[in-house]
Amino acid sequence: MASPTDRVYSDSHEWHKFDGDQLTLGLTQYAVNTLTDITYVQMKKPGTKFKAGEIVGEVESVKATSDIYCGVDGEVVEVNKALSDDPSLLNSDPLGKGWLVKIKVTDAAGKAKLLDAKAYDTAHPG
Repeated sequence: MASPTDRVYSDSHEWHKFDGDQLTLGLTQYAVNTLTDITYVQMKKPGTKFKAGEIVGEVESVKATSDIYCGVDGEVVEVNKALSDDPSLLNSDPLGKGWLVKIKVTDAAGKAKLLDAKAYDTAHPG
């Protein structure tokens, strides 16, 4: 399945969907397929500021715990509360209802290091 072209991707398997200075962050289908059954999601609280490449949360699956990173500097403005009640949303809809956090971008310089859909799919087939 080809990754959506309306977002960019990190080598650590997060998708970044920009809308002006707002960003929605989530896990790629590849990451979800690799992790299998996701059982727990914990993201940083709204108001948390971070730099590109820093950890903004974690997900746990039956296989492993994985840190979640963001490719740009920003501040968490919203956490997907639905994942607290039902982490399996990440398994069933990682590119839609399974988004992780919404972020106010404070420095988008890191965006240049992110991959478009074609480059991501080439680097991570499957």
